[in-house]
Amino acid sequence: MFLTQLEKITTFIFDVDGVLTNGDIIASDSGEYLRTFNIKDGYALQLAVKKGYQVAIISGGSGQAMQKRFEGLGITEIFLGVADKVAVYQQLVVKYQLEPEQILYMGDDIPDFKVMQLVGLPTCPADAVPEIKAISKYISPYNGGKTAVRDVVEKVLRVQHQWFDANPSAADSGK
Repeated sequence: MFLTQLEKITTFIFDVDGVLTNGDIIASDSGEYLRTFNIKDGYALQLAVKKGYQVAIISGGSGQAMQKRFEGLGITEIFLGVADKVAVYQQLVVKYQLEPEQILYMGDDIPDFKVMQLVGLPTCPADAVPEIKAISKYISPYNGGKTAVRDVVEKVLRVQHQWFDANPSAADSGK
C-alpha cells in the first residue's frame, strides 16, 4: 500500500526546523539565528523541482538565509514565519487544484499535527515527537537534518522512475 501511495505524489511540503535541519539554532551576537542544512537533502529537493514536482516550504521559523537557500534550490512556494500552517496548506491546495493523496508532508513536532492530518501521505523524521510519529504513514530511519528529506523524495522519485538525472551539476545542491 505504501508504494501505491508514493505513485500518486505530485507535491512535497516540508517543515524546516527539525526536518530540513536537526532542530538546533545558533543565536549569533548580531541577533541572527543560524541553521545548517544537509547538502544531500538539497540535491533531492532541486531534482524534484527540475522533474516538475511542486515543492513547498511551510515554517514557523524565518530568516533571509533560509529564503535564499530554498530559492537557490528552485523552490518558489516558500512560506516562513507562518503561524497557521493549515491556512497556507489550503491556499496551496486551491492554487494547484490538489487532492490530498497527491501530497506528501514531512513534519516533526506539534505545529505540524493539524496539517499532517489533511494530507494523503504524512511522514516524519526518526526523531519526531511521539504524537507526530503516531499519525505518520512513514517514519524515515533518518533524523531531521540528516537526510530524512532525501529519503522521502528519493523514494517517490524512484517509484515514479524520475530519480536519475542524466546531466547533474555539481552546483545543484550547494546553492
